[in-house]
Amino acid sequence: MSVLTIIAHITAKDNSVALVKSELEKLIPITRDEEGCIRYDLFQDNDNPAHFMFHESWATRELWQVHMKNQHLKDFSAATEDAVESFVLHEMTEVR
Repeated sequence: MSVLTIIAHITAKDNSVALVKSELEKLIPITRDEEGCIRYDLFQDNDNPAHFMFHESWATRELWQVHMKNQHLKDFSAATEDAVESFVLHEMTEVR
């Protein structure tokens, strides 16, 4: 089975960039310790600071799905409920 790659685009509302960034940063150490997490890197757009992107790699889709149900993601959603403009996930497989 191929490694699952996730590209997540998160766009904060203009007045909530600092809050969203802070909450996203909290996810990094917790997620990197999860079973199956190979890569979990956060990026911020140089031209549009409200746009963030996670580049994630997971050993299996099933382990990523466990991640998506974890409490820290629920906490992120609650903390940023009115602060996120959009959140788009792409499940991808590397072409070799």
